[in-house]
Amino acid sequence: MANISAADVMKLRKMTSAGMMDCKNALIEADGDFQKAVDIIREKGKLVAAKRADRETSEGAVVARIENGKAVLVALGCETDFVARTEGFQGLVEAIADVAIKNFPADAEALKACTMPDGEPVEKEIEVFTGKTGEKLSLVYYGKVEAPYIYAYIHKLTGKLGAVIGLNKTVDESLAKGLAMQVASMNPVAISPENVSAEMLDKEFKVAVEKTKEELVRKAVNAALEKAGINPAHVDSEEHISSNTAKGWLTEAQAEQAREIIKTVGEQKAASLPAQMVEGIAKGRVQKFLKESTLTEQEYQMADEKISVKDAIAKIDKEARVLDFKRVSLSD
Repeated sequence: MANISAADVMKLRKMTSAGMMDCKNALIEADGDFQKAVDIIREKGKLVAAKRADRETSEGAVVARIENGKAVLVALGCETDFVARTEGFQGLVEAIADVAIKNFPADAEALKACTMPDGEPVEKEIEVFTGKTGEKLSLVYYGKVEAPYIYAYIHKLTGKLGAVIGLNKTVDESLAKGLAMQVASMNPVAISPENVSAEMLDKEFKVAVEKTKEELVRKAVNAALEKAGINPAHVDSEEHISSNTAKGWLTEAQAEQAREIIKTVGEQKAASLPAQMVEGIAKGRVQKFLKESTLTEQEYQMADEKISVKDAIAKIDKEARVLDFKRVSLSD
């Protein structure tokens, strides 16, 4: 067996950032071979990650970098706030962000393959730190923005929420900050209604149609129940019907009558709904969705008056336009 010195342990610790005992045990198992010891520590990280694959990584940190018209937003997740606050974890996510802005990879998978300062891929560094902490770590998010002017916002209180926004020109910093905070807090799905994909619009329309049908049927059923002297709130589910009958709030006869009304009136109303009316209501719902969920149409949260983001921008700079944004929250 090789003689493992404290200096050897420290050397391996610097190479891997693993704990002292993990480094010592790895060197003992590798009989003093540093490369084998590094591999052992990595394999331990993979093993821990595999065992904890189903764990949530809702803690962690979000970091942004901006350089020469480019910006990246990186979120590294972990299981506990304790690990997220450690110097090692914070150093790792900062280092990953540095690698991201330097390489500006296409997506998260490409970022995982990028090389860290020690020559190892980002993915390997995350595995090693996983083995060191004993809890799951994951690259939760990576996004990038290119624009003439970029502003980044990270929520200081938690460090788990961030946004980057790109504009076509330099604007007042208070406006840029307000827009980035708007993105972070209101989580828009696109810059404007015109930027919403046809796939998303189609999905929202279908959801709106079904919701409209359900509401119209429920309205007809509730009216029939009230006419029969039955409180709709007492029979809005089979579970409620059973529990309210047991409590004496409904008689057995009322319970059966309610079930019959729900079935027959519901089926009759569903079969007779005018398609044109349903679609008209659904289109209105989609328009409401676009107003509430696209950045430029949302109400601007940083204004003292009720004004849309689009109008708030125009009020300060008529030529300013939002070109892109990215947002991540580990708490969502």
